[in-house]
Amino acid sequence: MRVEKCWFCSSSIYPGHGITFVRNDATVFRFCRGKCHKNFKMKRNPRKVRWTKAYRKLAGKELAEDATFEMEKRRNRPEKYNRELVGKTLKAIEKVTEIRQKRQDRFYEKRMQRAKKQQLQADKVQLEKEIHLIKAPAGIRAEKEKLKESLRQHTEANQDAMEE
Repeated sequence: MRVEKCWFCSSSIYPGHGITFVRNDATVFRFCRGKCHKNFKMKRNPRKVRWTKAYRKLAGKELAEDATFEMEKRRNRPEKYNRELVGKTLKAIEKVTEIRQKRQDRFYEKRMQRAKKQQLQADKVQLEKEIHLIKAPAGIRAEKEKLKESLRQHTEANQDAMEE
C-alpha cells in the first residue's frame, strides 16, 4: 500500500482516494481533494495559501528541518521483505512519529513563549495609553477619600453610641 502526498497541500492520499492530473508532458500531479485540484487549476501558489503545509513551514509555524522527514521521501526500489522486518519497520515508524510529535510540541512551546512576550508588551503599551480609564482623576479621588473618611467617622460615632 503506497500513501502518496498531495502536490498542493502535502497531506496524505490513501489508495483509492484523491484526484490524479497528468499534464501533456507526462508530469503527474496528485491531489487529496477537489479543493486542492481547483486551487492548482487556478494557478495558485501553495506557499501563499495560508492553509497549506508549504505556507506554514515558510511562515515559521511548523518545523521545517527535522531528520525524521527523510523517512517520508519516496523510494521506487522494490525490495524483498519478511514479516519480521515489516513488524520492526512498523514499530520504528511509530517511534519516529512519537519523536516527531514531541519535537513539534517543543517547537510550538518556543513559538508561544515569544508570542507571550509580544502580547505582554502590547498589553503594557495599551495600559499606558488607556490608564485614564483605570485611574480616577485627582479631584474625584479626593472626593472619594472625603466620603470614606466621613463614613468612617460616622461608623465610629455609631459604635461609640452603642457602647455607651
